[in-house]
Amino acid sequence: MKIKELINALEDWAPRSLQEDYDNSGLHTGDPEAEVRAALVCLDCTERVVEEAAAKGCGLIISHHPVIFRGLKSLVPDGPVVRTLLAAIRNNIALYAIHTNLDNVSDGVNGEVATRLGLTGLRVLAPKAGQLAKLVVFVPHAHAGAVRDALFAAGAGRLGAYDECSFNLEGQGSFRPGQGSNAFVGWRGERHLEPETRVEVLVPRAREGTVVAAMRAAHPYEEVAFDLVPLANTHDGIGSGLVGEWSQAMAEADFLARARTVFGQRVLRHSPLTGRPVRRVAVCGGAGAFLIGRAMAAGADAYITADLKYHDYFQADGRLLLTDVGHYGSEQFTMGLIQRRLGEVFPTFAVRLTETVTDPIHYS
Repeated sequence: MKIKELINALEDWAPRSLQEDYDNSGLHTGDPEAEVRAALVCLDCTERVVEEAAAKGCGLIISHHPVIFRGLKSLVPDGPVVRTLLAAIRNNIALYAIHTNLDNVSDGVNGEVATRLGLTGLRVLAPKAGQLAKLVVFVPHAHAGAVRDALFAAGAGRLGAYDECSFNLEGQGSFRPGQGSNAFVGWRGERHLEPETRVEVLVPRAREGTVVAAMRAAHPYEEVAFDLVPLANTHDGIGSGLVGEWSQAMAEADFLARARTVFGQRVLRHSPLTGRPVRRVAVCGGAGAFLIGRAMAAGADAYITADLKYHDYFQADGRLLLTDVGHYGSEQFTMGLIQRRLGEVFPTFAVRLTETVTDPIHYS
């Protein structure tokens, strides 16, 4: 299978345009047109992971964390990043990372954590603005249904838990075909009035190209009149963190025991107990201190994340049970998530999970 086919499947799920501006997701080494027989999925790509991929015949490594995160000025093997890159190049192994774009989709990193915890009624903690546009297109009445169907199939018209949402207004359009035109209706040089439907739908910015292409393919006119307007509305399905609930509350001690079991941790760092039961829980894989205020505003009884610093725990202020499960621990399920997703799209392609544990933090 070509590398670009695997990348397209991943970015159809978590478009690279959704990554944070400091991030560096995407293909780091390798030819997207190259064919590979298998892929290896990991959280961190290291020299040992590259050796494992080579031994298993995997021509592509898909990692959550990018190998190249900051700019490189040389390829001298004087550190782990460059040594990993050179090892991949020597073994003709492509490296691809899917990082904060996978954090920012609701069925990505945080969705997997929330599902494993058994939380329901999930919603994004910090929805992102600027991720939606409104598409307005004018189409002859008889073809409005076909155009709407094409828009919906391409991913337009979704609003929260609803899909196939549109607004439709009937009116009359006018145009005069000029020389060289091939008008669907009307005559060259004569003004024509056509009963038309104004169709409006919401479009995720990451899918604008796909939606507009589908609209053009379904529209009968050779020149399609449409508007694509950026919106300031937040996208409730895109953003940082998630919050959900259990059907029944549990004591804080039971909550911590459950967290240790789910994340496979012997010990957890947490803020002082609040003395209240836990039912609503916020989660954020990776470093999530920036969402403590959002978790409180969402009414969470507890917040599970990683990389909390000393002073972050003071923010709990007796209102929230902050729980740090470690960076690796909070994102460990991402590997299985990626493997499962690619397996659904390409059921006959070999997607393997690394056997190399890359967590750099150990406890004694």
